[in-house]
Amino acid sequence: MLTQQPQPAEYSLNIRKPYFDLIASGAKTIEVRVGYPKIRKITAGDTLRFTCEDESLTTRITGVKEYESFKAMLDAEDAAAIGGPDMTHDQLVATIRDIYPPEKEALGVFALHLAPLPD
Repeated sequence: MLTQQPQPAEYSLNIRKPYFDLIASGAKTIEVRVGYPKIRKITAGDTLRFTCEDESLTTRITGVKEYESFKAMLDAEDAAAIGGPDMTHDQLVATIRDIYPPEKEALGVFALHLAPLPD
């Protein structure tokens, strides 16, 4: 008897313009989010649509890694794949902490690995 494989889910997230552009260019291949219930449901194989103002693009999730802190995540992941090639490690930490205060970081830190979908 064949078991039905679950169909990949589709998710949508809003993103700030500089990061949208980095994903669109292929420079940003890791999106960082905290462990909100919606984020915890995302798994490899799912599709993720990023929306910024009136633009959107869809990517495939190739991997999801959870970390206890931004520091642990940045020690393990490629900073250039998160913030682009021009952002230093320290700038990236400051930017992430500006977006997510400590109480949000306490929800868990997720690194969503992205791949472009073919047109």
